Amino acid sequence: MSDVDSVGYQHVPDAEGGAAGRTWWDANAVEYLDEHGAFLGGAGFRWGPEGLTEAEAGLLGDVAGKRVLEVGAGAAQCSRWLAGRGADVVATDVSHGMLAGGAALDAAAGVRVPVVQADARDLPFAHESFDVVFTSFGAIPFVPDGVRVHAEAARVLRPGGRWVFSVTHPLRWAFPDDPSLRGLTATRSYFDRRPYVERDAAGRVLYAEYHRTLGDHVREVVAAGLRILDVVEPEWPSWNDEVWGGWGPERGAYLPGTAIFVTERPPLAR
Repeated sequence: MSDVDSVGYQHVPDAEGGAAGRTWWDANAVEYLDEHGAFLGGAGFRWGPEGLTEAEAGLLGDVAGKRVLEVGAGAAQCSRWLAGRGADVVATDVSHGMLAGGAALDAAAGVRVPVVQADARDLPFAHESFDVVFTSFGAIPFVPDGVRVHAEAARVLRPGGRWVFSVTHPLRWAFPDDPSLRGLTATRSYFDRRPYVERDAAGRVLYAEYHRTLGDHVREVVAAGLRILDVVEPEWPSWNDEVWGGWGPERGAYLPGTAIFVTERPPLAR
């Protein structure tokens, strides 16, 4: 954004940092979709910049006839793909701008996905109303209290249902945000949990992104009463020459960029 005056890793009040995502994504939705729309596809499902698709990974299981919720959906590309596979899907995002960007994609794909503007930490759905909940890089990186996202996912899941989420691989936070070989030298402590923050000239937080170690993610999932089934670390494929922020083929050949956690709400005891 042109009005960014300073950037750095620093502590910010939780309320201020957690609220920045809505206005940032509203302001940047058009630019983001213009830059990454072709890679994501209007009705495509990629788990991260490596390009791993749900068709390849099958992390959500068979969704045909299932009630599915996407949180942090952006323009609902993933939900649109799932609808084409027979899922009864609803997409949510905190940003009206991102959801509005999905309207044109609905028309192009010929698939209309129901959308709801909602914070992933406070979902407007009944208990045990979905079979699957997921997010591809949504919600969790942009809030200081990720455990609330997991707790809400667990609340709206039926017993035995899956909650699957992808995030920046925690290891990457020790390295500069550089997709070239220069990004292979660690410059920060992996254990430094201060968020990355962008401020304007008046000191207002425009953007905040939060780091959690691998152990932090595990503890937050377990605290929500969920069980981890798998952690997927996609390798960078030879076909992908896309450079996306700190992700790219040069560094991707050496360091993981994405972690995908596959979890479930334990089924009822018999």
